[in-house]
Amino acid sequence: MSTAAGPSDDLTIVQLTDTHITAGGKLVHDAVDTLDSLRRTLDRIVGSGRQVDALVLSGDLTDNGAPEAYRRLRAVVEPAAAALGARIVYAMGNHDERTAFGIELCGRSAKDAGGLTAPYDAVHEVRGLRIVVLDSTTPGRHEGWLTDTQLDWLRGALSRPSARGTLLVLHHPPIPSPVTTVNYLRLQEPDRLAAVLAGTDVRMILCGHAHLTGTGAVAGIPVWVGPALSYRVDPLAPVGRHRGHAGYGFTRIDVLGDAVVATAVEATPAEVVYDIPEQDMLDRLRALALEAG
Repeated sequence: MSTAAGPSDDLTIVQLTDTHITAGGKLVHDAVDTLDSLRRTLDRIVGSGRQVDALVLSGDLTDNGAPEAYRRLRAVVEPAAAALGARIVYAMGNHDERTAFGIELCGRSAKDAGGLTAPYDAVHEVRGLRIVVLDSTTPGRHEGWLTDTQLDWLRGALSRPSARGTLLVLHHPPIPSPVTTVNYLRLQEPDRLAAVLAGTDVRMILCGHAHLTGTGAVAGIPVWVGPALSYRVDPLAPVGRHRGHAGYGFTRIDVLGDAVVATAVEATPAEVVYDIPEQDMLDRLRALALEAG
């Protein structure tokens, strides 16, 4: 269990997205050891000693849906979640495969053929906060879609407010992107989703897929596109080029009273500029305020 002080009224959710774990230790794009990046990130989160109420993995958990890749993911995620005392929330991405996802991560039976091929939509409750997962994938396609049946299900799930509101998780961002390729692969027909969300208690929409960090809004609800844990897409590549480069991160989402705050966290190894007691910094800031006042 984490060594942090007892739980407060605030909640902290960590979003890990686009982990792209492979089978057999293969490097993604022959360059990136995605399991090592995930392991380093989880070690950092556990080592922080901070309260984390849930780990949300928002799609493209594996690179090609191989069962072994899901098992490799679980082998590092589950011990970290146990050490934190955190709930694990899994969502499907376009690189995932529903049957292997259901069996290896969700404890479904191989005999449950119909359930394994259906979209994976789910509701989780974390200390009064509702987390709704929508499967925006379509087998064989990379852009996002939601069916009428899913939207009807979502409408029912949100028909009653939750004590601390709702976070909606889906892989494909329902907002435009300035990056042409990312924009092409976003959630299609987002107005249909917006119509369901209008007037509900959804406080933030968490997405991945883009391999870059971004934000926007749907039906007045903030949309957060989290940084990928595998590699980054360059949002300012030269004209006519689509470029990916090394680097990874994750998101810390805090429910602080009436506010929900998403913070991108850089996880790429880098030199420490300073590391001092937090109280020392607070004392300096207070002294500066007194001098200025």
